[in-house]
Amino acid sequence: MKQKSKTPRLLIIFIALVAIVLGWFVFGPSINAPENKYFYISTGSDYNKVKEGLNKNHILSYSFLFDELAKFSKYDKHIKPGKYKINDGMSMFNLLRMLRSGRQTPVNLTIIKLHTKEELARKLGENFEFDSTAAINFLTNKDSLSKFDLDTNTVLTTVIPNTYVLLWNTGPSKVFRKLYAQNVKFWNSERKGKATNQHLDEKEIYILASLVEEETNKNDDKGKIASVYINRLNKNMKLAADPTVKYAMKDFGLKRIYLKYLSFPSPYNTYLHTGLPPGPICTPSVKTLDAVLNAPATDYLFFVAKPDFSGYSNFAVSYNEHERNAKAYQHALDSVILAKENKRTETP
Repeated sequence: MKQKSKTPRLLIIFIALVAIVLGWFVFGPSINAPENKYFYISTGSDYNKVKEGLNKNHILSYSFLFDELAKFSKYDKHIKPGKYKINDGMSMFNLLRMLRSGRQTPVNLTIIKLHTKEELARKLGENFEFDSTAAINFLTNKDSLSKFDLDTNTVLTTVIPNTYVLLWNTGPSKVFRKLYAQNVKFWNSERKGKATNQHLDEKEIYILASLVEEETNKNDDKGKIASVYINRLNKNMKLAADPTVKYAMKDFGLKRIYLKYLSFPSPYNTYLHTGLPPGPICTPSVKTLDAVLNAPATDYLFFVAKPDFSGYSNFAVSYNEHERNAKAYQHALDSVILAKENKRTETP
């Protein structure tokens, strides 16, 4: 009796082993996460560019196999730009499925306080595919801004500090439209009514709130400070707001405003010009905007920091009262400075 050949059985075992190994390579944990966890595909990239990026970042362990899978799934003909999160140990199958579907990781653009449109442009350039130059070109384009009833001074009045969720390859225009949509949502009928009651429009409320934002971080003082400025506006008095001098000089680290600074030439310097500055000096918080909208009716025309350095202010109706408050604060400040100087000289 002839013995059956073992070759077919061995071949079947071999094929099974190959299938298991290939299955492991495809469905097993073969992908390495890049250093920053994200892989970026620029708009207009072809498959070779994507493959080059995957290899440069040492994401692929089996490049040849990825090529075959990409061709089989036709991914090599359907490249989708974006920001993709690569998890260490993910499978080649899941990586390819994510890239082919264009399932990006969204950008969480968090805006708190910005002083200038250049700062906004820089922040956008750091978070999106387009760079800061493209951003500032949009933010200074009069034709683009006029569609939103804005100009290069008022453009930041659109920005309500918040976290905005967008895709990495979103263009400057669409990003701005997202900011604008939040602004429209913020200015509901109730807030518009309150602005009217203050005899100010939405942009003016925003600009005024930017001054208040820079004056104090004490929420319970913000309404009273706003009332001082509103009273001054109503009396056609100069606002004489120190933060506008900092903005005019573009020196946001200034701790004290000396007399020589008050004549710095700029339309933003409210020691020189009556009324609100032509645009905001920062992006105020929602709390500050609401504090201005809900500013109490007062007779205050002056305020100065309290001498206890609590961060709160003393408010005054008359200049004489204000002068006493200002002298008390100045005396306390001089005492602190003198104590520090004495301490330095006494230190061996």
